[in-house]
Amino acid sequence: MKVAIVHDWLVGGGAEKVVLEISKLFPEAPIYTSYCSDEWQKRFDGKVVTSYMQHWPFSSLRKFLPVLRAHWFSHLDLSQYDLIISSSGNGEALGVKGRNGATHISYCHSPTHFYWRHYEQYLAQPGFGIFNPLARLGLRLLMGPMRRWDYKAAQRPDYFVANSTHIKNDIKKYYGRDSVVIHPPVEIGHFTASNKPRRGFVTVGRQVPLKRTDLIVQACTKLNLPLTVVGNGPEHSMLVELAGPSVNFVTDADIKAVARAMASAEAFLFASYEDFGITPVEAMATGTPVIAYKAGGALDYVVPGKTGKFFTKQTVESLVEVLSNFKGIGSPAAEISKAAERFSSQRFAEEFSTYIKSKLDKTEA
Repeated sequence: MKVAIVHDWLVGGGAEKVVLEISKLFPEAPIYTSYCSDEWQKRFDGKVVTSYMQHWPFSSLRKFLPVLRAHWFSHLDLSQYDLIISSSGNGEALGVKGRNGATHISYCHSPTHFYWRHYEQYLAQPGFGIFNPLARLGLRLLMGPMRRWDYKAAQRPDYFVANSTHIKNDIKKYYGRDSVVIHPPVEIGHFTASNKPRRGFVTVGRQVPLKRTDLIVQACTKLNLPLTVVGNGPEHSMLVELAGPSVNFVTDADIKAVARAMASAEAFLFASYEDFGITPVEAMATGTPVIAYKAGGALDYVVPGKTGKFFTKQTVESLVEVLSNFKGIGSPAAEISKAAERFSSQRFAEEFSTYIKSKLDKTEA
């Protein structure tokens, strides 16, 4: 059986880690993508096939080229493959076409944010810095035709796999397709539970508008609570300006430093409306509870009183209310860490390979 793996782009993040785990299941399968960073080219050991958008001048403009990406993916020749596995979220990889008789399974991280659920938020805060006016213009002009293309492309896969219950509902809402939930792999082996004294709070992630790190910084500043902000991004300077003396920024942490920061905190703070959210589960693996905005993927792993708490509105005031009354959740670190194990890479490999086999057996029957 010949297998092809297709992904929107390979730059860095949780979606790329899903592709990495899928590639381990099918080590001979090539990986087709619109753009791949040098780091991920090395990690996939030469198996990545890129589009013309890999090269200058397109490489520097790739974020602005959804029409070209859609055209490339939909005209990609995959006729030699029996099984196509697309990994897509905020991109166009799900729009590939296979030959008659081939099986196409789409692992969906999210229906494209800027066409569907988060369109208004992207319009207000595109996250492109000085190019925001250009991004807004592009969104307004392309939203209608690209939304229609995205819906049509979503009818091509034979089967959908959602990365969370939230995304399962969105796939049904926006694409009219049924799906099963298989949570993405989390490399929890890098994170171990700690019983050492804990002080203050921590948040980790790329500092872009959608993450809403600004809410966390403002809430902890208002209450004068110790907060460690790990990460960097376009909003970094703005966040530093918002922060009071109790907030500490770390921009160059490696995986060990991230694990230490998580393991020494009273709670991990998560204000984003995420499709899933890898970093909160990593924090849970260190025995640290999660205080999260009550929406999206967090609903699948934050269990009030056991693994964390929710704040109900995506506002500073709502988070302040929870933080001002936070005295821990009572669960031992070992129990919180144990809860993170059901999101491990090994579990993903077992569930996803079993699912694929069941669909191939069904096709052969």
